[in-house]
Amino acid sequence: MKPEKPWKAEVYGRCLEEIAGRVENRTVVERMGIVCRVLKENFPCYFWVGFYLPKGDSLELGPSIGPPACAEIPFTGVCGKAARSKRPIIVPDVTTFPGHITCDPRSRSEIALPVFDRAGMVIAVLDVDSEELGSFDQIDRKWLEMILRDVFS
Repeated sequence: MKPEKPWKAEVYGRCLEEIAGRVENRTVVERMGIVCRVLKENFPCYFWVGFYLPKGDSLELGPSIGPPACAEIPFTGVCGKAARSKRPIIVPDVTTFPGHITCDPRSRSEIALPVFDRAGMVIAVLDVDSEELGSFDQIDRKWLEMILRDVFS
């Protein structure tokens, strides 16, 4: 894994401020779209950013930005594990993750975080992919959790 990059905190701080200023009086789906746009615009290593929504026995694609993605995925991959465990998952190399679902072969590393409503139920999974190995670290996890908490709970 690559060393942590402290500059990320500054960029995430700006993103949080911008997102907070744009989500008031918006629907959940509109909020997801705003989160995707702001994060993708501010982080060049974000190859794909989007949300998957639980629907029955699978996760269905919600708002996203990037190349086409799988419209529906089972609960077996990174996003499924994040939803089931209710914990963030950082994958430095997707080829080493058992059950990884390849929507785009250019994706090399990934972070997935459950999104909770006010009652603590998982309503979505934020998924971010990078074309670089080891793009995500604890700084990403911390700030993305803060953004999700601010926007959705």
